[in-house]
Amino acid sequence: MSIVTLSTDIGSNDFVTGAIKGQILSMAPAANIVDITHNLSADNFLQAAYICSNAFKYYPEGTIHLILANLFESRPNYLLLVEYNKQYIICPDNGLLTMIMRNKPAEIFAISVEASNGLNILSCTQFAAKAIAELQQFLPSQIGQPVERIVEKYPLRSTATSNIVESQIIFIDNFENVVLNITKEEFEEYRKGRSFKIFLTRNEIIETISENYASVPQGTTLAWFNAAGYLELSINKGNLAGLFGLQGFSEKMQHAPSMQNRLLYQVVRIFFE
Repeated sequence: MSIVTLSTDIGSNDFVTGAIKGQILSMAPAANIVDITHNLSADNFLQAAYICSNAFKYYPEGTIHLILANLFESRPNYLLLVEYNKQYIICPDNGLLTMIMRNKPAEIFAISVEASNGLNILSCTQFAAKAIAELQQFLPSQIGQPVERIVEKYPLRSTATSNIVESQIIFIDNFENVVLNITKEEFEEYRKGRSFKIFLTRNEIIETISENYASVPQGTTLAWFNAAGYLELSINKGNLAGLFGLQGFSEKMQHAPSMQNRLLYQVVRIFFE
């Protein structure tokens, strides 16, 4: 039986996550259910894509990933089902799919959601559970109906001039380390062998890339490329995001009237010399 992963914005204290697992096991008793996270942000698809795409790559072929984030942004008449790197994704049609895959898949199938007794999260996930069970025997094309038009959203890339890169904060972990949307390959492409300065404040600048936390004394800020290959900013034994007033990207803040607010809290500038 396939591995089934759950990634949601429900949190861990509600009965709903347990109920969803019960639905899946009722339909597919041999399923091996794995929690990736239940703390996705409904406003931060950059974060959700970062977490999901970097976790999914470590799972075997045939794994089924059920993702529930911002499910009720609009009325969910269906869920999307696609094949992804010889695995499968089931998720709402709200732009999250293309954020994770970074392109629109050639084949997309819709799993109809028909709620006769009112529409809620569990009336939607019962159809996901049915599809998960059916994927043990059938192809996606035999389970859902082909669909061509979906909501498309794509990850923001760092904006760059010849000497400056502005990178969005896509994730802040429990230790308040800050992950930017720039990979090691992209950083070196912009850098072109030059020296650099990562500005947190006028008085707090990082000018070197460290190997890990132990590379600097406690209380020192550092920049390093994490296990996913993204640039991460940290304080050894400290809380960088809280100290410097940084927060993750969100759709709501992106459309805030004050551009200054957005740049102050959601963007980190890197200067090359």
